[in-house]
Amino acid sequence: MKLQTATAVVVAASALATGIALLPRIDRMAPRAAIETVSIKPASFAYRRPGEFLKAGRTIDGPRLETRLQRPVEIMTYQVSVAEYAACVADGACQPADSSGAANNLPVTGVSYLDAVTYADWLSAKTGESWRLPTDEEWSFAAAERFGDDVLTGVEDEASNPAARWIAAYREYNAREARDATPKARGHFGKNSHGLHDMAGSVWEWTSTCYTRTHVDAAGEPTQRIENCGVRVTSGRHRGYMTNFLRDGKSGGCAAGMAPDNLGFRLVKDPAPSLARRLWRGIARG
Repeated sequence: MKLQTATAVVVAASALATGIALLPRIDRMAPRAAIETVSIKPASFAYRRPGEFLKAGRTIDGPRLETRLQRPVEIMTYQVSVAEYAACVADGACQPADSSGAANNLPVTGVSYLDAVTYADWLSAKTGESWRLPTDEEWSFAAAERFGDDVLTGVEDEASNPAARWIAAYREYNAREARDATPKARGHFGKNSHGLHDMAGSVWEWTSTCYTRTHVDAAGEPTQRIENCGVRVTSGRHRGYMTNFLRDGKSGGCAAGMAPDNLGFRLVKDPAPSLARRLWRGIARG
């Protein structure tokens, strides 16, 4: 065993010296059009925690905290399009989206969280890059002024009026019914202050964040927290919480909150690992 380990170290050192990476073969990489991204520098921002918060058995707004991301976020400028997703389908890796047959320049919709993860894995294998869904925190940061805060004003001060939250939800429902939920061509909703297009438009976007239910005491301190990763946070004009295999936001499968109009996604690209790190991964894989 010691001899094998020593041999592996020698091979790794040799590869570092010659620039040869011991990685799985990537012969199946195909030419592709450049994927437009925006890199956003770390900054502090106000972030309301997602999930359901309960105090004395009643739903309250999640805490709004000042937070800061520790590294830049490189995220797709546009949502993944019908044409881009179709390439994954044609390659046999992805299941056809419910929006198959729509115009190529529309954002792909009718895709589940599981579909989005499969596409991210496929794109990573095709490009040799590292693509994934954003966390809700990253998405909220990237959305900037387009982030739809899901606060229902004054609820905590209206204990004597338990109907207050239902009234606020009813108003949100009416506002939703009055708007055009049809997916629009890329760029239709314009760009935000970070240069990202169509944030909080007619398509909600999957994130990797799991749904949580948190019970708090009279002082607002958590006493119990339950995480359910079978449900994920979707972000758009407001937050939604959808079962991860569902493709239709209006299917009745929303775990909490108002259901999304349409379900799509955009991806984050992580920095490429160093050569040494890739070599070690290659050795570990055998």
